[in-house]
Amino acid sequence: MFQVRIHGRGGQGVVTAAEMLSVAAFIEGKHAQAFPSFGSERMGAPVVAFCRISDREIRLREPIQAPDALIVQDATLFRAMDVLEGLSPSGYLLVNTGKSFADIHQDGIAARLPQGHAQTVAATELALTHVGRPAPNTSLLGAFTAMSGLVSLASVVEAIRRTFPGKVGEANVIAARAAHDIVAAALGRPAAAAQEALHA
Repeated sequence: MFQVRIHGRGGQGVVTAAEMLSVAAFIEGKHAQAFPSFGSERMGAPVVAFCRISDREIRLREPIQAPDALIVQDATLFRAMDVLEGLSPSGYLLVNTGKSFADIHQDGIAARLPQGHAQTVAATELALTHVGRPAPNTSLLGAFTAMSGLVSLASVVEAIRRTFPGKVGEANVIAARAAHDIVAAALGRPAAAAQEALHA
């Protein structure tokens, strides 16, 4: 089983990101669950959501304490809480920022993770450019597919389209592909067009 914890703030689509990741897994024939933590849901308040993906039925229901991957939708959360709590030594860390890990004072954890397992991407800027609003969730999911290979970009694209039909969905797809390609280029991996062709 692979466990993902997503940290962000109210209004950034944290819960929707977990749901779309679970839908992408379902599309690939896997078992998945997605659920939020319960607490303040006001705009800007810290929000946490969880996603589990497995080849077998998932019986666990509790919050994820030892994630295999962390997606951090707002880098200011590192100053507000222990975002990194429980992260596997071989885990993945994806942070929404245009800065380096050194700039956000997280170069220590980035250095301890396996090569390629810690990445940053300016997801909010991509969302503003392509979607017109500062919701980084779909961009981060695109980047996450390039980094982890947990689910394919094609499945994430389909999950985005199911969640956001029409023009809004297509704008989010473009943002996800752009973020995917940024991370793929950093890791020397195939771009979105090649990835989606493989799963067509």
